[in-house]
Amino acid sequence: MHCDWRRKRELLSRILPVVALLAGDQTGIMADDLPTYQQVSGLQGTVSSIGSDTLNSLMAHWAGAFHQVYPNVQFQIEGSGSSTAEPAIERGIAQLGPISRKMRAEEEEAFAKKRGFKPTCLSVALDCVAVYVHKDNPVRGLTLAQVDSIFSKTRNSGLRDIVSWGDAGLAGLWADVPITLYGRSPTSGTHAYFKQNALFKGEYKDTLKEQPGSVAVVQGVAADRAGIGYSGIGYKTPGVRALPLAKTEDYPFIEPTFENSLAGAYPLGRTLYVYVAKRPGEPLPRVNTEFFKFVFSKEGQDVAVKAGFGALPHEVLAKQRKSLEDEQ
Repeated sequence: MHCDWRRKRELLSRILPVVALLAGDQTGIMADDLPTYQQVSGLQGTVSSIGSDTLNSLMAHWAGAFHQVYPNVQFQIEGSGSSTAEPAIERGIAQLGPISRKMRAEEEEAFAKKRGFKPTCLSVALDCVAVYVHKDNPVRGLTLAQVDSIFSKTRNSGLRDIVSWGDAGLAGLWADVPITLYGRSPTSGTHAYFKQNALFKGEYKDTLKEQPGSVAVVQGVAADRAGIGYSGIGYKTPGVRALPLAKTEDYPFIEPTFENSLAGAYPLGRTLYVYVAKRPGEPLPRVNTEFFKFVFSKEGQDVAVKAGFGALPHEVLAKQRKSLEDEQ
């Protein structure tokens, strides 16, 4: 029987947003009804954090809110890229290692060889990796195969090379405009995540303009009408558009929202992590434990939402809160 893909796409475009909203209600992507943080007495010390640039602004927001509760707790935060997190917590230079991807096997092995145990991974917030274009760019959306063919020289999706906006489907004055690529440096977890999930493990084109941070990628695209780049959704500005993406050409374009990510509709949704050097059977230092209790509370997840990230599902937060309580 002939399958009318146009009708299927139209039907899916109506159904998926509803599924996404239901998923949001069921998993608690809003932080409204989470347990509130319970302040303790006598907390003081210094918390050091080295790692992800994507998480840098969020760590700073959490630090500021936590410092308001505990004026005697100071923070030192550095966001040079996810690959700097493992060496920092391995050597004890930092207590917290924010990473915008899961730690690689070789990183865990290096840590375990040095410290005698594996690092502990804690989920802290949700993010969408968005594909940005200039605000004046009329492209409606892209499939993952198109994204791969725009950014990758290996094109593991099998689609032909896309080098102009005409190749991506635009006509008129845009047809012959060469595409300019903006992205992150290899030290970035977002660089690795995008390579794994959007480039089908392929290699970036040599023309990619590597930027030192998430903000720089968005700024580059905002200043370049021909530009396209990828960065966390929390870094969106009025000068850019975050494109809807489709898993394949047979599916509708899906907006990069946390609801759609939790529903499995948006293909580049991810969890953000903080790694710590916690020896099995031993609790974290008290100031670190209280910091994570704050992060997993209503107040902490509210901070994440206001900073442009997504609150974790309730069951994830409950499990991690319990793990902290069991250490006491």
